[in-house]
Amino acid sequence: MAFGLKKLLMGAAAVSVLAGGVAITANAQDTREIVTVVKLSGIAWFNRMEEGVQQYAEATGNNATQVGAATADAALQVQLIEDLIARGVDAITVVPNSPQALEPVLARALENDIVVIGHEGATLQNVTYDLEAFDNAAYGEHLMEALAQKMGGEGEYAVFVGYLTSVTHNEWVDAAIAYQEANYPNMTLVGGKQESAEQQQTAYQKMRELLRTYPNLKGMQGSAGEDVVGAALAVEEAGLSDQVSIVGTSLPSVAGPYVETGEIDLISFWDPALAGYAMNVLAEKALNGETIETGADLGVEGYNEVRVDGKVIYGQAWVDVNADNLDEYDF
Repeated sequence: MAFGLKKLLMGAAAVSVLAGGVAITANAQDTREIVTVVKLSGIAWFNRMEEGVQQYAEATGNNATQVGAATADAALQVQLIEDLIARGVDAITVVPNSPQALEPVLARALENDIVVIGHEGATLQNVTYDLEAFDNAAYGEHLMEALAQKMGGEGEYAVFVGYLTSVTHNEWVDAAIAYQEANYPNMTLVGGKQESAEQQQTAYQKMRELLRTYPNLKGMQGSAGEDVVGAALAVEEAGLSDQVSIVGTSLPSVAGPYVETGEIDLISFWDPALAGYAMNVLAEKALNGETIETGADLGVEGYNEVRVDGKVIYGQAWVDVNADNLDEYDF
């Protein structure tokens, strides 16, 4: 399996042994406390990310853990980070619900000499670095090209984001729409951006409404991991499987049954475990005083030759899955 944790652990061991050519010894004196704050707990995406955080902890001896609220609420994330500042942790990695809402508390973390690593937050200012799995515009264009091919380059389509404040989701969708307008003028966006709140049931309800309002709808692009599944449920229920093409970001463990049947045409994703691991590697490098430059190797698959633009670090970590290669992934 291309993205298995065994491979992740093997790659991680090298990172934990060498950072900038200097051996790292995991002992009580050198142990760092690094906490990853996610959008919310209990969903497949962030459960998978926690596996990577745990693997990093096992490989390095650092005290790396993950926390998240029960709901995707920026105010709850702020409170979690406030608590971590009070604890005096060494580093915080964060996947923000609302980058804007987190800026003041992240500024306080930096003021308290805490390293801050963002993920899915390329607009964040109060960070040491933000780590992106790939260039967000290129990813959005990639998804739109896939959808356009399935739609034959014409017809009405809809787009979904987790939240209208989700910077990364909106960057994907904005780039996708711009790409469609430039390359597929016979396609038409309808309904504006649909907000799923990262919930399958909400995506299902929104898609049902779209199908009623736009009976000729031919395509859907999802951003949150549950979007394509909610949409697939609505399309299947409406008996429109042969009419509506569905592509978007999800995981095989979430969308697999519908990918297998062809209800969902394509899912793309980056492995959240690898992203969680890479964020922690980056936090440790920052704690060691290392500066990351274009071409650097974080020692984690998909982040072996990064591109740096200011504080934002880009990997090359997306993969595409359809019915043909679904069985290659077990998460």
